[in-house]
Amino acid sequence: MDYEKYMRIALSEAREAELEGEVPIGAVVVCGDKVIAKAHNRTEHLHDVTAHAEIMAITSAEDYMDAKYLTDCTLFVTVEPCVMCAGALAWAQVSEIVYGAADEKRGFSRYSREILHPRTKLKSGVLADECEKIMKDFFAKKRK
Repeated sequence: MDYEKYMRIALSEAREAELEGEVPIGAVVVCGDKVIAKAHNRTEHLHDVTAHAEIMAITSAEDYMDAKYLTDCTLFVTVEPCVMCAGALAWAQVSEIVYGAADEKRGFSRYSREILHPRTKLKSGVLADECEKIMKDFFAKKRK
């Protein structure tokens, strides 16, 4: 699987989020080398703290698959999932999670890898510098 190709699509979603005034996190669900869902943070627009990119992508992918499990799918996300999203990914039984930038403050790995489904593979650091930069630039602009 071309990890960088799909992470670039997630980065495109993150840029879309930023244009909408959202925290720039993007997510893509891939199944059989086909993108079946793309999403980005929508918490501000929807006034919903649960509208993270991962949750939006899971919902869209499950709708596409007409199923509640994503056992043959990979989620690409620009930033390490939080505990809430990691829990949702566990319930969705995603086969693999690939993320770019680590989130030392709110990422699930700060707490436990056990949050994920036991069969879920994990890959981190894909295009990490680009994923981290978009976040740092966004928050630097917010602080001005």
